[in-house]
Amino acid sequence: MPDEDQHLLVMKGAPERILDRCTSILLNGEIVDMPADSEQRVKFEAAYLELGGMGERVLGFCHSFLDAKEYPKGYAFDNENVNFPLEGLTFVGLMAMIDPPRANVPEAVAKCKSAGIKVIMVTGDHPITAAAIAKNVGIISDGSNTVDDIAKDMGIPVEEVDPSKVNAAVVHGSKLKEMTAEDLDALLSNHEEIVFARTSPQQKLIIVEAFQRSGQIVAVTGDGVNDSPALKKADIGIAMGIAGSDVSKEAADMILLDDNFASIVTGVEEGRLIFDNLKKSIAYTLTSNIPEISPFLFFIVLSIPLPLGTVTILFIDLGTDLWPAISLAYEKAESDIMLRLPRDPQKDRLVNERLISVSYGQIGMIQASAGFFVYFVIMAENGFRPSTLLGIRKNWDDLTNESVEDSYGQQWSYIDRKILEYTCHSAFFVSIVIVQWADVIICKTRKLSVFTQGMNNWVLNTGIMFETALAAFMCYTPGLDKALRVYPLRFWWWLPALPFSLIIWLYDEGRRWLLRKYPEAGSSKKPTTNGRFS
Repeated sequence: MPDEDQHLLVMKGAPERILDRCTSILLNGEIVDMPADSEQRVKFEAAYLELGGMGERVLGFCHSFLDAKEYPKGYAFDNENVNFPLEGLTFVGLMAMIDPPRANVPEAVAKCKSAGIKVIMVTGDHPITAAAIAKNVGIISDGSNTVDDIAKDMGIPVEEVDPSKVNAAVVHGSKLKEMTAEDLDALLSNHEEIVFARTSPQQKLIIVEAFQRSGQIVAVTGDGVNDSPALKKADIGIAMGIAGSDVSKEAADMILLDDNFASIVTGVEEGRLIFDNLKKSIAYTLTSNIPEISPFLFFIVLSIPLPLGTVTILFIDLGTDLWPAISLAYEKAESDIMLRLPRDPQKDRLVNERLISVSYGQIGMIQASAGFFVYFVIMAENGFRPSTLLGIRKNWDDLTNESVEDSYGQQWSYIDRKILEYTCHSAFFVSIVIVQWADVIICKTRKLSVFTQGMNNWVLNTGIMFETALAAFMCYTPGLDKALRVYPLRFWWWLPALPFSLIIWLYDEGRRWLLRKYPEAGSSKKPTTNGRFS
């Protein structure tokens, strides 16, 4: 038993490091010498491997009774300039702690993987414990083996296993310290499932920089002061709201209030939904620009009476298009939203070449065709065939010309011509509203069929009814023909645009079917993968 005047030095930490500082062991209350080749060290290794392999965090403990003469009562111990022994200690034992991951973490990790997000584990735990936890939560898949697993199964030394032949890797901090930047880049590119164990804060920063060198978007989670450099360097630093230190919170871009990894995955899904819905709303809004601009181009180039007026364009932009465009923000997530690879930040922007091509070059052209078809139908029904309209603008807009002849020799006064023209404006406006029905429906999804997505967005459904009701109100409200030059339409003048609305829907359903069947045709380059560290 120690004297009352003796100080007791105790130490805890990583078991292998604690053991390295010990030359004796406490057995049955007695201190026994423990040489480097002793049986106790073999038993220690076996116990450590067994406990760590179950995913338990293991701590080692040791102590030493200091000499009372050398370290008397009142001795000034200094932790900065160590003035007490740190070697030749007595090993006391191991303690294993169970710190199980939350129940929803494996599902969240699986979601990340299906979404093309690479989940990397960076921890201070022993590699055996880290690998067990990683396998438990799915960071290392069931079918994946590390070099240690293969060496154990084949009964060969680890050095004889080719690291490039395995999909998963568990890297010790000491090995990472010896790697060059090129070695680390090769490791990250050749392995999909990686666990870094016994790492230092500086090494965590090095790992983040290595991923960024390869063009990855990196998100880092952390809660300690030592995590701050990596949180600051990452594209998205995520600090823990409950367990996180104030320094880590200041360095982070985002604070996770519930300290739950699954919440990050939910945030990714919500972010993708917001991006999708913004893109859908923009696509819907841009499409009507073609049927709004093309009448003026035809008016100038073909010298025909103006098919669509500025007042009716304002009706579209400030009236009928507003509610449907906003309603797309309420569209629920598509079922494949977490099955897509992350978008390429350099190419897949809110407005890119593909969106312009579909909105302007495809759907917009069909909508413009619907408007002109209605325009020529009404003109022809009133005696002006398309061939007669070409080049007639000068005479049509001549205030003094009261005898413009149509295709059948009938003479039209200036007032009658303008009433017919304004009626065409109303019809062209209505035709845009009708084809926009189909446009807002096809904008509900990017690749999935409308039948898969459903029509459960009642904000959107109400918006379709609203724009139709507003168009009818504009056309049939008494007095608006004088105030806004919007004239009532015969019932059958609503019908010619309906086939074009159906064509838009069928065309886009076919386009999306091709994208689902041949997904490689929709992307020329594999998108950048996001990374996340724990």
